[in-house]
Amino acid sequence: MTTVNPPAGLVAQTGIRTVGIVAHVDHGKTTLVDSLLRQNGAFRANAELIERVMDSGDLEREKGITILAKETAIDFKGVRVVIVDTPGHADFGGEVERSLLAVDAVLLLVDASEGPLPQTRYVLSKALARSLPVILVINKIDRPDARIKEVIDEVYELFLDLGANEQQIDFPIVYTNARAGTATRDMEQPGTDLIPLLDCVLVTAPAPMHEPGHPLQVLITNLAANDFVGRIAVGRIRNGIVRKGAKITIIREGSAVSGTVTSLTLPQGIERVEVAEAGPGEIVGIAGLADVEIGETITDPADPRPLERLHVDPPTLQMTFGVNTSPIGGKDGKFLTSRQLKARLEKEVLGNPAIEVSPTDSGEAFQVRGRGERSHLSSSRSTCQSTSLV
Repeated sequence: MTTVNPPAGLVAQTGIRTVGIVAHVDHGKTTLVDSLLRQNGAFRANAELIERVMDSGDLEREKGITILAKETAIDFKGVRVVIVDTPGHADFGGEVERSLLAVDAVLLLVDASEGPLPQTRYVLSKALARSLPVILVINKIDRPDARIKEVIDEVYELFLDLGANEQQIDFPIVYTNARAGTATRDMEQPGTDLIPLLDCVLVTAPAPMHEPGHPLQVLITNLAANDFVGRIAVGRIRNGIVRKGAKITIIREGSAVSGTVTSLTLPQGIERVEVAEAGPGEIVGIAGLADVEIGETITDPADPRPLERLHVDPPTLQMTFGVNTSPIGGKDGKFLTSRQLKARLEKEVLGNPAIEVSPTDSGEAFQVRGRGERSHLSSSRSTCQSTSLV
């Protein structure tokens, strides 16, 4: 692969690599993350080993799909490797696009039998549009119906069809059995662990670049929520250093709002750990900003320099949520009133930027707007009717 010299004035943060895992639904990317975490000490010796630890919420675990983008990190050969597990379904395409803004390379995971499928195409097109280096991971090589050579040819055809240039199509290939936790660069030499994959990440993924002495810049690409600290802005530090307790400014369209960092966290293993400060290249969670939104910039109040605003995809589906008014309404369950439904929806909005909630004229029901056909809202004893917006 061609080595690219950093632009003048920029310095590489060599101790970090950030990669996103993209794939069609059920090609094994979350299982691969499980194995990476287990092999790199993310679980304590006495910890319960949970399958698909990166799936959060009942629907993600039930369906085996990723709905919300989320990140984790492992230490490998002195380098902090941050891994972003992204959705593999177009219904959650906004999550994919925002996630790719926070990574420097992608692992394109493809089933050794099924080959590239529609969602592979969708997510890969987003990665190529950002000129991200790609590592092709052929997974499930143990399948009896694996057709590895044909699948690789199909991937090359997909790259060409998407208009990839010569550099983009010159991608490395790693063969994995995510469930067994093995990887190899040569099918004639079976793997024993996932070290070949991580070695490939260190070589292929460029280190994040930053300008020394530049004031703080964090583009908010996601939101989370915590019962103790409230809304958490998640974003990657482009320049500067953010410290717990520091004063910051949020730049939004037409205005600037001041705030204080009350909590600062980094992904580590399956948890987010509290830290005193974080520097360029890190994906951080910042609390203390009650009404922060995706696309805004967190910056230094002494020298505010906003980044280009990220715009969230508009909703494509509208649903009306209300309490159960059928004859058996109120017979069972704990959450039965419109007040409780309102509280549940408000909690969802706090950490889910993909939906909008507004009251109706009746006051007993609420309109919820979002993207796609699936929703990971969960409310007890609620009824709904849906209206397509497209």
